[in-house]
Amino acid sequence: MPAPERIPTGRVSTPDALTLLAKGELTVRGRLREASNAVLYCAVSYEGEEAHCVYKPIAGERPLWDFPDGTLAQREVAAYEVSQATGWGLVPPTVLRDGPYGQGMVQLWIEADPEAALLALIEDEEPGDGWKAVGFAEVGEGRTALLVHADDPRLRRLAVLDAVINNGDRKGGHLLPTADGTLYAIDHGVTFNADDKLRTLLWGWAGEPLPAEAVTALTTLATGLADGGTLATRLAELLTPAEVAALSGRVAALLRSGTHPVPSGDWPAIPWPPV
Repeated sequence: MPAPERIPTGRVSTPDALTLLAKGELTVRGRLREASNAVLYCAVSYEGEEAHCVYKPIAGERPLWDFPDGTLAQREVAAYEVSQATGWGLVPPTVLRDGPYGQGMVQLWIEADPEAALLALIEDEEPGDGWKAVGFAEVGEGRTALLVHADDPRLRRLAVLDAVINNGDRKGGHLLPTADGTLYAIDHGVTFNADDKLRTLLWGWAGEPLPAEAVTALTTLATGLADGGTLATRLAELLTPAEVAALSGRVAALLRSGTHPVPSGDWPAIPWPPV
């Protein structure tokens, strides 16, 4: 029997990848032990094709005080659906399915480019050209450094997406730039809360006008979230009515303001640890 064909990262947005993830046979290869919830590294194969993926079974989710138990996997899938609706494709293909340890989220594995620099700590008071300041951080022995992120349109799209999905945990380790120049983002379990939970490292554009492409994407989301809209119908399978309504409200608020959000002050603005 010939070896299965490995699907490369460049095909992650194709329907083939979703079919493979949804219908393929999952084989657990290992566990990512640094994760707070159960995260299993798997191979998935279907009709002669194979890829690596992440499987997060609902049974392995750690309870959180501010999210209903057993809902993180659905939120990961909802983040993928919203990302696709923007047209930006920032979240790898993600499905909800049964696996070796019950129902869970399955997401295509992305190989990040270790040479791609999107975040940095610098000793200057101001960011250099091509960088945006996030804030000062303690780096030990009474020293502080300025945390900066790249002034990169891919990150700016992600900042908008995070504001829409109310991401409560956008850390540096969740950014996966690939060698072909694509940026993916992962770990979207703590999203879509009806209360303001936005915590992110991507505050560099706070208060600045939204770019035209963001306004276009938000307008598309507003249409999809209207009563009977395709996106609203899909998200109703994954989120509560209150969460879908809050999502629609955030999209509308961003369109009204025309600017990137600023920290509310009611919730820690930056996740800890930040990476």
